[in-house]
Amino acid sequence: MSNVGRFEFILLLIVLIVGLELVARKLRLPPAAALVLGGIAIALVPGVPVIGIDPDLVLIVFLPPLLLAGAYFSVWHAFRTHLLGILQLAVGGVAFTTLAVAAATRWLIPSMPWAACAALGAIVAPPDAVAAKAVLKHVPLPERMTTLLEGESLLDDAASLVIYRFATLAVLTGSFRPVHAMVTFFFLALGGLVLGGVLAWVWIRLLTRVRDRILSITMTLLLPWVAYIGGEQVGVSGVITTVVAGLVLGWRQHDVFSADERLRWAAVWEVLVFVLESLVFVLIGISLHAIVLRHMGTAWVAQDVVLPVAGIVMVVLVSRFVWMLLTEGGRVAFLPRGRRPGWRGFSSFVAIMGWCGMRGVVSLAIVLALPPEMPNRDIMQIATFVVILVTVLGQGTTIGWVIRMTGGEPAHPRGQRHHLSVSQARALIARSQEHAMRQLAYAPDGQIVHSRLLEQYAYRAELAERFSHEQQALQGRKDAHYKALLATIDAGRAELLRLHRSGEIHDAVLHQLEHELDLQQMTAEGGLI
Repeated sequence: MSNVGRFEFILLLIVLIVGLELVARKLRLPPAAALVLGGIAIALVPGVPVIGIDPDLVLIVFLPPLLLAGAYFSVWHAFRTHLLGILQLAVGGVAFTTLAVAAATRWLIPSMPWAACAALGAIVAPPDAVAAKAVLKHVPLPERMTTLLEGESLLDDAASLVIYRFATLAVLTGSFRPVHAMVTFFFLALGGLVLGGVLAWVWIRLLTRVRDRILSITMTLLLPWVAYIGGEQVGVSGVITTVVAGLVLGWRQHDVFSADERLRWAAVWEVLVFVLESLVFVLIGISLHAIVLRHMGTAWVAQDVVLPVAGIVMVVLVSRFVWMLLTEGGRVAFLPRGRRPGWRGFSSFVAIMGWCGMRGVVSLAIVLALPPEMPNRDIMQIATFVVILVTVLGQGTTIGWVIRMTGGEPAHPRGQRHHLSVSQARALIARSQEHAMRQLAYAPDGQIVHSRLLEQYAYRAELAERFSHEQQALQGRKDAHYKALLATIDAGRAELLRLHRSGEIHDAVLHQLEHELDLQQMTAEGGLI
């Protein structure tokens, strides 16, 4: 296939992705599940071209932006509070699953080298935040669970990639030194931590001097690849470098970006991440096509694939529950007796966290990057795909049922900091705005100069304060207010378009006024949340 043909085929895949996303919303399926099923369907269509994918290109194209986006939107305070639990899952959990899968694979496929077994374990070990977020978007979870799942997905990628690289190197060179690997891992992680912080600091300094939204968005689009490639070139972990850069930039985003830049940046990245995530899920189906063609009509699948792959999937599922049981049991054992959760809370936590082990983008990207010289490469790719299929379709479509059956955790466990609700925070913000306006409303001689603004902000503060205490009673009036406001915005937009289409205003006037109406609409729609 020519380069033009490849580009046209990728465009066709994006069109299919949009259709699959719409189908998923219509059928109330997790988007990841629909994409996986779509990938299978594409692989089975006769005449689908087989696209040769450069393994190194897969990692460098897909991983950096997905890692940085996940880190950028992380909640830093919660991440820092639960750092120990995140590390237990991201490093300990990945290592435990890798060892369990490696041992099971070696037992099921005795001819497979230990290093290759470890590489497979590292590929299927890291749960994926993309799949988890897609599944849990409409399923509320306690803050601790959400933070652990999101934080785990950021750091487990680094741990699994480092293990994968060492295991792959051992397969290709035939030598492996555990002590050297552990020391190297420490320096890779430390170097990535330092380099990521330095790069983020440099980028923030540059962004504060570039007050052009196009240039600032372009610079942020470059950062993940600069961090990842820079880390790999320097000899440290490119994954950790990218994650740290994303965490620091996300922490400083409110100082670095203007409101307009932040809105546009978020929109650009939302589209980019959606396309990249979706393409990775579909590309695994295309790669499986080549495997099916090579082994079609042979007894290889029934004799050498079904049983080992089924065993590997079972070990992946069970090992996460075992690790959650061990780590959470150890944590609870060291808690003071008065703060220990009951058996229902403990079992609920283990069940939900164990069932939230959906694999996805990272595992797909790594398995696509397997070198052709890797022993049993086809089995490793099939096993990875089946693990993703089972976890996304099986766990992803039933996690809501598991949460309802186990009862979840209390909304505010004992000892956990209580957070203000949205309405309470809005009331405090409105009071601070009223206070600032009250100081600015009067001239030095005491004469009021902003009476209308003072009246507006005082009314907003009073209304927000009242709503925070009487939310249920006033919810209907609040919704009616914002719906009426949206109706007036729609009327204004219709008049604006009429003026433009009749030639009475210039395009520049249209864009300026439409931008103002968009901001008003965003505010009104936010009030309905």
